[in-house]
Amino acid sequence: MTLTHLNARGEAHMVDVADKPESRREARARGRIRMQPATLALLAEGGLPKGDVLATARIAGIQAAKRTHELIPLCHALALSKVTLDFELDSTQNCVWVEAFCRLNGRTGVEMEALTAVSVACLTLYDMCKAVDKAMIIDGVQLEEKRGGRSGDFSRQATEVRHAAPADASPLMPGDGPAQDETPVVLVRDEAPLVSVRFLAELRERLGEEQTELDPAQLTAGNIAGVKRALMAADPRYALLAEGRVLAARNQVMATDDTPVAPGDEIAFFPPVTGG
Repeated sequence: MTLTHLNARGEAHMVDVADKPESRREARARGRIRMQPATLALLAEGGLPKGDVLATARIAGIQAAKRTHELIPLCHALALSKVTLDFELDSTQNCVWVEAFCRLNGRTGVEMEALTAVSVACLTLYDMCKAVDKAMIIDGVQLEEKRGGRSGDFSRQATEVRHAAPADASPLMPGDGPAQDETPVVLVRDEAPLVSVRFLAELRERLGEEQTELDPAQLTAGNIAGVKRALMAADPRYALLAEGRVLAARNQVMATDDTPVAPGDEIAFFPPVTGG
């Protein structure tokens, strides 16, 4: 697995998808906005001062999906064939669940469009309700499912059933995983997958190697900081990872020292990227 948005020099660039075949691409993302019970009741009754909150948030989410390339620098402009936004008012958790679905026939996926739609819809809900509740919290925005493309299909629910979740993982959302009175089915492996560590650009030259692997048992903490400590304990050469300018990514997503790391993950370290 490689970081496709970084070239051989560690510079950020837009991926060329011209040679990829067109195929059906779909993605579904979800998130929520938590609020006071009284705010949720006003929303349900249509009593908020700005009017039809959900209709406005739905239009905002659809518009955001269509304009994702204007917000996320390296995303392609996509001709989406379908965007839907659904809302669930949850009085047990005092929140509104927001779910976005995006589809197209094209050469690149629509995960970012679905995630952007959820994020902007949640922000719109906040704007529409902030007059009565400024303490609202937006959280849990995540990809639930994607289909199509060279990387294959992804289902968060199936992944969480197959693998035991780390202790600091986000809680499952309603509808995900087994019911409370059911025992989850966990895939038992003889050996835990290793954590793959890659060094890009200048770091590769300074270390004289491009890749190494860690046994998850070597990690004193299940995060990026734990990976750094394990590497430095194994070989003093890796002390350069403690330099403040070194950046990190987990499975092609920018990460910080606190980002969780699980068996099978790919961690990449690299110098600051430049435009291009």
